[in-house]
Amino acid sequence: MFKYFPTNYPWNLSVDLALEMGARIGEIEAMCAPLIDASKAQDAAGTQAFRETWAAMADKLCALAEEDESCGRGFSAGEKYNRAATYLLTCERLQAHGAPGRTALYERFLYVFAKGLALTGENCKRVEIPYEGKVLSALYVRAEGVPGPAPILVQVNGLDSTKEMKHRVGLPAWLAKRGVSSLVVDQPGTGEALRLHGLIARFDSEHWASRVVDWLEQQPDVDAKRIGMEGVSLGGYYCPRAVAFEPRFACGVVWGANHDWRDVQKKRLDKEGSFPVPHYWSHVRWVWGAQDQDDFMRIAENVHLDGILDRIKVPFLVTHGEKDSQIPLKWATRTYEQLVNSPKRELKVFTEREGGVQHSSFDNSINAGQYIADWVAETLAGRTAS
Repeated sequence: MFKYFPTNYPWNLSVDLALEMGARIGEIEAMCAPLIDASKAQDAAGTQAFRETWAAMADKLCALAEEDESCGRGFSAGEKYNRAATYLLTCERLQAHGAPGRTALYERFLYVFAKGLALTGENCKRVEIPYEGKVLSALYVRAEGVPGPAPILVQVNGLDSTKEMKHRVGLPAWLAKRGVSSLVVDQPGTGEALRLHGLIARFDSEHWASRVVDWLEQQPDVDAKRIGMEGVSLGGYYCPRAVAFEPRFACGVVWGANHDWRDVQKKRLDKEGSFPVPHYWSHVRWVWGAQDQDDFMRIAENVHLDGILDRIKVPFLVTHGEKDSQIPLKWATRTYEQLVNSPKRELKVFTEREGGVQHSSFDNSINAGQYIADWVAETLAGRTAS
């Protein structure tokens, strides 16, 4: 794990995620060097300083991109907008719920991200899925070299990730090369669903996952018999739960198991394990729509997989980092052991040899992510070589 801020795990996580999303090390140095003292400050003061520095870099890149556009250099402009979007999302993610200007910062990020996609001509488009009178926004990446309906992997967030983060880390592109499409969704409790539509998380993830499958079944370029699902971090709970109760999924994958999130919360109350974001308890209450801490802990009691996984009768891959400092490895073993009716179950622990030993492989995602892409391609009849 790259540790620019030795005393601040949430900031290190953010920097590592930004690098995985395509940040450039020179820009990381320029943004982080002035923040050493702020990284030791209280959450509110520290995260404000982080925001100002990272947003300033995004502003500079957007200005440079506008100069490129004025010269007709759309590809160069698009790449700069892409990195600017990464930096805006990184600093937005660290802000407290209700922090002044947070919503505007997020909306600007969405605009800049979309502009980068358009100018680079990237294989990625935004789609909207009807859901309870509102929409679930998603990014669709089309399989390469597949003339007809293609298999697809639905990918969902963890507690504090977004569809754009998951897209930029690279799994959709790695799958597209293997003949598998991707639908990366901001499900309730994450991304646009939470920030712009007020859709809070729910423990019965099959409720929204089934609506996603309904929508996919209506898309002519999707093979409805080959729809898989993957979840990262807290998605390591959402995904198995959804696959257990929604039989139309053809396989499941967790990138970082999360078998018993209620236990994780109890441990965090006792200061065990690392917090992914500052203002952690305020953040989880926002995500789950809890009135107070007691209400949140009551909600968390539902967020576990015991007594559920024997319902899964499709192939399932459980992955975990050997040195995950947020979710203990034992929970990956528990998930795997309870997949007793899966015809093809696998537990893959990423070690120092492969890399990706930290939580959901955020420290080095490429080998872990391509292992997942190969497994999905093999399972959904894609390809693993040209």
